[in-house]
Amino acid sequence: MDRRIKILFTIPNFDTAGSGKSVYDMVSRLDKNIFNPEVCCFHDRGELFKEIMKLNIKVHLFNTSVSYYPLLTFPFRVFKIYQFFKNGGFNIIHSWHWSSDFSEPLAAKLAGIPFIYTKKAMGWGNKAWLWRSKLSTKIISVNKEIPERFFKNNFSKVTIIPLCVDVKRFSPLEKTYKSPEGLIFGEEDFIIISVANLVPVKGIEILLDAIVRLNDKTIKVLIVGDDKNEYGKELISNYKDFSNIFFLGKKLDVRPYLALADLFVIPTKDEGRKEGLPIAPMEAMSSKRIVLGSDITGIKEVLKNFPDFLFSSGDIDDLISKILKVKEMSFKERELIANRMRAHVENNLSIDRFIREHEALYKQIVGIKN
Repeated sequence: MDRRIKILFTIPNFDTAGSGKSVYDMVSRLDKNIFNPEVCCFHDRGELFKEIMKLNIKVHLFNTSVSYYPLLTFPFRVFKIYQFFKNGGFNIIHSWHWSSDFSEPLAAKLAGIPFIYTKKAMGWGNKAWLWRSKLSTKIISVNKEIPERFFKNNFSKVTIIPLCVDVKRFSPLEKTYKSPEGLIFGEEDFIIISVANLVPVKGIEILLDAIVRLNDKTIKVLIVGDDKNEYGKELISNYKDFSNIFFLGKKLDVRPYLALADLFVIPTKDEGRKEGLPIAPMEAMSSKRIVLGSDITGIKEVLKNFPDFLFSSGDIDDLISKILKVKEMSFKERELIANRMRAHVENNLSIDRFIREHEALYKQIVGIKN
């Protein structure tokens, strides 16, 4: 009989990068002598899904989150999830769903299976979050502000485990001048990169407006992210006449683009479903790239040791000032800061810590002492 701890990781999809990468890291790195991870998602689209399928784990295609309406038939929809959970023989269910859905934890509760969810974003918005939290055994927060803001009455349920980076995969990169698409840059060029799931809250137009106002053709900006949605199309349309702005689309491996960069910028707005703890700037720092970020929750936590590299969210003048400050630094000054940022990630945000702390939590839930 397999006595390992059987954990089901649920996630809507592997199309968007952040949570999908975290789940991939979890299932690929958990100690398989102790844990037996499985994955459940709604569909099989996305390049990262193909990578998940290469792992020697079981993958389910099943919707573990259902509509509450019509209310009359809601119990029947929840019952289907309950059956799926019960028949799977899972010891723990760990949800990476971004929404406030409580059908999933309700089904787990009925099945008698401990339910965990990771709270990544700073949004709350409706009472469904309250029910999702009440029905959960544990809540994982990716930063220190989430418990203080949302879980003052539930501190005992909350464990803080920051999202982390594979510092071996994102190791220091030598500077390059040619992109995989064949774009060629000169040594005089100052290359800025931003990697994001392109949605309005990411504030990419703030960065692009700053570049337009700088009016310096040696400053090139590369935007990496899915630009096929309305926001992405609008950005492309609005900035198509600027030869120093490049939209490169979604990339599974961003390292060749980080290798081009002299600076990474994350200009997220202080509104809506804000960053909990963004992974992209951590990957850049781990790759020994200087990062500038807007002064909001999540990004502040990533750059907490580097306050001079934060700019007021939405403030184009402040961003321009910070970009010029980095551009005007000597090579030695940039190298010193980049090395410090790399060391910060190695010491505080390494994937080894991420896996170790999750393993300890799972053992605690099923009653195994470390």
